Amino acid sequence: MVEIIPSINVPTFLEVQERIAKVEPARLNSPRKTESVGLGSRRSYISWCHLDVTDGVFSKHITWHDPLDLPQLETKLNCEVHLMIEQPEKILDQWLVHPIKRIIAHLEAMRNPELIIKKCREASIEIGFAIKPDTFLALLKPWFAKIDLVLLLTVPPGASGQKMYDDTFERIKHVRDACASCRIEIDGQMNRETIPLAARAGADFFVVGHAIFSSQDIPQAIQELYHAANR
Repeated sequence: MVEIIPSINVPTFLEVQERIAKVEPARLNSPRKTESVGLGSRRSYISWCHLDVTDGVFSKHITWHDPLDLPQLETKLNCEVHLMIEQPEKILDQWLVHPIKRIIAHLEAMRNPELIIKKCREASIEIGFAIKPDTFLALLKPWFAKIDLVLLLTVPPGASGQKMYDDTFERIKHVRDACASCRIEIDGQMNRETIPLAARAGADFFVVGHAIFSSQDIPQAIQELYHAANR
């Protein structure tokens, strides 16, 4: 099932709350349904949000990264946390709380991937492994059967708005060919032009920031992104 997932990449918790409020299903006036608009049935709601968490070490960019704020995060959305930090094992327990439903951590930064998987399973939280655009895809192969999701970055971790790597779609196809059952999530420069190419290469989920939050009509923007993913 295709998912458009808004990316929350901001420096403060107040901004996290503000961004999530903009894409809550109730705000989009179309929770849990599709609308027939133009070229067929088009979703105008989202089910997930993507929280970018960086600490200035693994990525020089710094975003909000305090899990103690999470009890104050009131949302009906499923939240996934993208931990772009060194040795995520050290702080993982703090993130295994409501409303987090999925942890995504970087293979390049881990010391003990099995421990991360074990802790997420014990907490009934999904686990995804991410890699940077210049990391060998072979690093993922041993983990395909043990995780719920593969995230491929198309840009270096950190700030939004960076240029996508030229081999992005080839990398998606390679992962899809290697693992037909894997759920593949793409993060970086996803918009109406790039999403159809990523979808045809084999991607399922698309993390989108600028193309949603720069729009004057967010529900319409989300409809258009879903339509692009299903071309």
